[in-house]
Amino acid sequence: MKVLILSTFQSSGGAAIAATRLMHALQQNGVEVSMLCRKNISFGPAGLRKQSWTSIFERAFIWMCNGFSTRNLWATDIALLGQDITHTCEYREADVIHLHWVNQGFISLASIQKMLDDGKKVVWTMHDAWNSMGAYHLKIQQKEDYLERSTRKRKQRLYAGSRIQFVTCSQWLRNEALISPLMAGQKVVAIPNPLDTSIFKSEPHPNHRRVLFVAQFVNNPMKGMQYLDEAAKIINEKVTEFGYADSSRVEIIALGRDIPYISDTREMARLYASVDAFVLPSLSENLPNTIMEAMACGTPCVGFRVGGIPEMIDHLENGYLANYKDSEDLAKGILYVLDEANHQRLADNARQKIINCYGEEAVAKRYIEIYGNEQ
Repeated sequence: MKVLILSTFQSSGGAAIAATRLMHALQQNGVEVSMLCRKNISFGPAGLRKQSWTSIFERAFIWMCNGFSTRNLWATDIALLGQDITHTCEYREADVIHLHWVNQGFISLASIQKMLDDGKKVVWTMHDAWNSMGAYHLKIQQKEDYLERSTRKRKQRLYAGSRIQFVTCSQWLRNEALISPLMAGQKVVAIPNPLDTSIFKSEPHPNHRRVLFVAQFVNNPMKGMQYLDEAAKIINEKVTEFGYADSSRVEIIALGRDIPYISDTREMARLYASVDAFVLPSLSENLPNTIMEAMACGTPCVGFRVGGIPEMIDHLENGYLANYKDSEDLAKGILYVLDEANHQRLADNARQKIINCYGEEAVAKRYIEIYGNEQ
């Protein structure tokens, strides 16, 4: 059995990282697997080279349909244009085509229909809600517009009678997908993303009361940095008010703001292992790689009760689940992890949770079973 993984990007963003990690996990478990990503423009300014012509043309069309407004420009995908990968030897030899996040001009809906017509088994891992909606990745529209309506109709034609096996990374996203009329009658299972726990592992370090925050775009309002800053202010005001020593203050380290972004995986793992807590105050999440990575490094996590985060953080057992958009409860969670709980117990529980639920072998076996099932 040969598997071809398709992903717009190879290492940019959580979905791309998850796709690459799955390829490695499958290879480690004896599956012959290859991966194709979007071919970007090879000349011109750096910003241009990060895109493809198909993506640029789609953005221009979306921009015009939105009344020449850039609002939600990058939260919208119509999968009208795409790159033809069906002429490649990887495609011809593959028994299974495994789609991941393939938007921004990589794979069109028409191309997926051709894959089905060619008799390929198609598995599609959903990294957000786009598959179960129209043109949007998040529920951001107050009322339906042309792009949403027309894209949903094209998806309906594709899904009707299709043999696509949909996979969500979290049980939360599966539940969300199943209530969508667009997904009626579709096969949807939940399989988490894998993680190499031999790279992401715990290391002993002194307690410096350091709290880490990581996001691809640290200033993205959906990542909730403002709530973490408010929580830190609440904690440090208490330190001042009650006259605690300066060592009681909490230091917030935001990757991309306080220290430069890190591209080396092992260096990133060492950073996770060197802090005392990881906080992700996101307002919308599926199954964040960052929480998985931090927990594998024995770092207890704090996050809001949203999306797939409660599937990862077991409240008061390996971290703390704060009330949604509640900075005071977020501060309470940070203090619980740093001061109130047995930190080593939280750390041990966090790493064990990742080994049991998200280890490469466990996840690969579930996908291998999916690949081998009859359509």
